[in-house]
Amino acid sequence: MAERVASVTAHTITLPRETPYLGALRPGEEVNARGYIVRKGNRTVYPTVDRSVVLRIETTGGAVGWGETYGIVAPGTVLALVEDLLGPFVVGRDPLDAAVIHDDLYDLMRVRGYTGGFYLDALAAIDIALWDLAGKLAGLPLVKLLGGQRRERIPAYVSGLPERTRAARADLAAHWQKRGFSSFKFAAPVADDGLAREMATLRERLGEEARIACDMHWAHTAEEAIRLIRAMEPHDLWFAEAPVHTEDVAGLARVAAQVSTTIAAGEEWRTVFDLVPRVERRACGIVQPEMGHTGVTEFMRIGGYAEAHHLKVIPHATIGIGLFLAASLHASAALAAVDCHEFQHSIFEPNRRLLTGDMDCADGFYTLPTGPGLGVEPSSEALDLLRS
Repeated sequence: MAERVASVTAHTITLPRETPYLGALRPGEEVNARGYIVRKGNRTVYPTVDRSVVLRIETTGGAVGWGETYGIVAPGTVLALVEDLLGPFVVGRDPLDAAVIHDDLYDLMRVRGYTGGFYLDALAAIDIALWDLAGKLAGLPLVKLLGGQRRERIPAYVSGLPERTRAARADLAAHWQKRGFSSFKFAAPVADDGLAREMATLRERLGEEARIACDMHWAHTAEEAIRLIRAMEPHDLWFAEAPVHTEDVAGLARVAAQVSTTIAAGEEWRTVFDLVPRVERRACGIVQPEMGHTGVTEFMRIGGYAEAHHLKVIPHATIGIGLFLAASLHASAALAAVDCHEFQHSIFEPNRRLLTGDMDCADGFYTLPTGPGLGVEPSSEALDLLRS
């Protein structure tokens, strides 16, 4: 008899950080009673710790699949959605039906408008775990289930330069350049001397051949973004990410039409339906799906739609223990349109102890983990940290 899903459980992992994400606190930024800060540069809330939601699915035959999604803020929301709503609808299903189960769960709340946010994050974790199970049951790496492996290595760009001063941020970028990386992205909210000066300093330090992008963190009107991007363009800006509020599709299209730099967007999207109106408006040239939001099923749909419309795919990679990063690498190796992949060095390096497996990022390239499914699992230390 074919195996069925026997249980679905979700847990949080919380890890202390010496320095909050995006670097030390700026003037006016304070930690509240729940351990959150609001960055003045983009008015966005962040925790002072690393935190992730890890999901475990076990089958009637004892096989275990692992998934992961965002736990950055209010992780209890995802836990409740899995325990009270989504998990019971997965129990009893065939773990090989990952995409079918994804669509069935998506349909449950469509009428109520839950087509994104925490609901889709919880669904992403389930989807990743089911794909992991499918690979393990088939005895194949996930990439082989997604159409085949197009590349052995995936180019990586260094994301974030969490130092206090512009000179120190340039030093950090140069450090990674010496380690074999040639592509970089800086965060606009902590470029205290202005974006054009930040860009000029990095260009001078890294040389003409380096690719340098700017993450603008959804903080501007279209007019502001156009002015800022044009000021960076003399220094050969690689791409400008998230220049306007995510709701402002028309503004994004206006920016894309009035600058010569390629516009990148998409880390906050959950489904291919988020990409469709941007494609219709020709609002971006680079698509940045985030596996922790999309899961494998929608990640592949976004990648396929982007390819069909001649867009590049440069996946986003955020805070986590590495489970959804492994899934992102497998999916990226299967997609023809993938050009590069984000490398969160301040998270990947210290957190790699939390996984077993041989996933790595060195000399400017990711290498996929080997083995069936994701090729990685939580380490004994990570299992000790799980909290339901």
